[in-house]
Amino acid sequence: MMSGIRGKDTKPELVIRSFLHRAGLRFRLHTRTIAGTPDIVLPGRRVAVFVHGCFWHRHAGCSRATNPKTNVAFWRAKFDENVRRDRRTNRALRRAGWRVITVWECQTSERRLERLAREIRKG
Repeated sequence: MMSGIRGKDTKPELVIRSFLHRAGLRFRLHTRTIAGTPDIVLPGRRVAVFVHGCFWHRHAGCSRATNPKTNVAFWRAKFDENVRRDRRTNRALRRAGWRVITVWECQTSERRLERLAREIRKG
């Protein structure tokens, strides 16, 4: 089952990329030379966008951030490390002068994407 979990080109990521492209914003994908390999990078604006799945990255208060009922200790440790890694990556990027934007899987509605485009443009 875990082999079906994608790290790139997820549905929420494709929705966001499509919207940003239609909005006239050009970007790079999964740039490995930048800390944390952001999902979407707008180098000219120094913006790094991470598209996080609510389950894997523990979106607080989201109904999609459920906890598995079996092997609880394993999952808690895994989720905690994901959250710690996200914080470290965000700190490193901000110190390097990047603006970091996190878009959650549950926030891919058209209205929220308009807000994302405005936030990127305000630079």
